[in-house]
Amino acid sequence: MDINIKNKILISSGTEWEEKFGYSRAVRAGNIIEVAGTTAVQDDKIVGEGDIYAQTKYIFRKIEQALMQAGGSLNDVVRTRMYTTDISKWESISKAHGEIFKDIRPASTLIEVKALIRPELLIEIEATAIIND
Repeated sequence: MDINIKNKILISSGTEWEEKFGYSRAVRAGNIIEVAGTTAVQDDKIVGEGDIYAQTKYIFRKIEQALMQAGGSLNDVVRTRMYTTDISKWESISKAHGEIFKDIRPASTLIEVKALIRPELLIEIEATAIIND
């Protein structure tokens, strides 16, 4: 369900965690869309377990869905932030990023973190988009 609050549109993916922990899958404020940290979880199962490339590609599809709900697209992305538990896999992550954003070329950051919320998760990604109406 999408909610419009004081010129903000809150985009939900319908998980119990959003309401329980007070966050939205994405928020559109004016022409800016911020997509929350996104992982490769679907129906409480890990997509691409053990495969960081598969997880990265799946996450970008989830991000694309959130952007579309907010009235945007991957073409509107100006920034990505990627958090991985294994920086040695940077080439697989970058390959997936490049396949999605080859011609869009947003600013991007890749950071190694100690852990994500579940040990099977290898990467979490955030995105910022600006819509030019």
